[in-house]
Amino acid sequence: MHALQRWWLGRRAGKGEWAGLLRPAPPGEWVSLDLETTGLDPRQDHILSLAAVPVRDGRVLTSARFERRIRADRDFGIESIRHHRITPEEAAGGVSVTTAVREFLHWLQGRRLLGYHLGFDLAMLSPHVRGLTGFALPNPRVDLADAFAARARRAQPNAPPNLDFQHIADSLGVPVLGRHSALGDAVTVGLCWLALQTPHRPHAAGPGR
Repeated sequence: MHALQRWWLGRRAGKGEWAGLLRPAPPGEWVSLDLETTGLDPRQDHILSLAAVPVRDGRVLTSARFERRIRADRDFGIESIRHHRITPEEAAGGVSVTTAVREFLHWLQGRRLLGYHLGFDLAMLSPHVRGLTGFALPNPRVDLADAFAARARRAQPNAPPNLDFQHIADSLGVPVLGRHSALGDAVTVGLCWLALQTPHRPHAAGPGR
C-alpha cells in the first residue's frame, strides 16, 4: 500500500478497532498465510479453512499459529472434497467467515504477509476484510513464487522458471507438509521462504514467543 494511503487510513482508523493493521511491520517477521476454498473463483467460491504461522528468527513458529475451520455458505461437490479433504459435515462445524476473518485481523496486526500465489488468498479475503474494516488489507506482502522466480532467473536467465509448488520445495530441500491443508501449506511456504534467505536448512519451531 502506498505511503499516502497508509497515512490517510491512519488518520481515519488510527485509534479504532483496526489500528493494529496500520502499525509498522516488525522487522524480520512474516506471517505465512494459506486458505482452503471450495474452488478457484473468488467471485463465487467460499473459504473453508484459514491458517497462518509466524516466521521469524530463522524459524516457523507453529505453536504460535492461527487456524480456523470455516462454515461454508453453500454446498460443495466431490471435486472440492478430493482437493482439500474437508467434507460438508466437517465444514458445517466451523465458525462463520466473518468471525474467522475478524479474529485473524486482530491476530495479524501490521505484520508482513507471505504466501504462494498470495494474490488468490487475498482476493478471497478481500470482501470480508473490506466489510469489517472499510478498507483493503494494508499489510506489506511477499509471494514465494515471485521470490523463487527471481532466484531462478539469476541462475538461468534464459530458462523459464518452474513455479510448481512441489518443485520449489524440492529445489530448496524442504518437505511438503500436509499438501492442500491450510496449515500444512502455510508451514511449507514459511520453510521455503527461510530456505531462500539462508543456505542452511530451516526448521519448524515448537514453542512460540
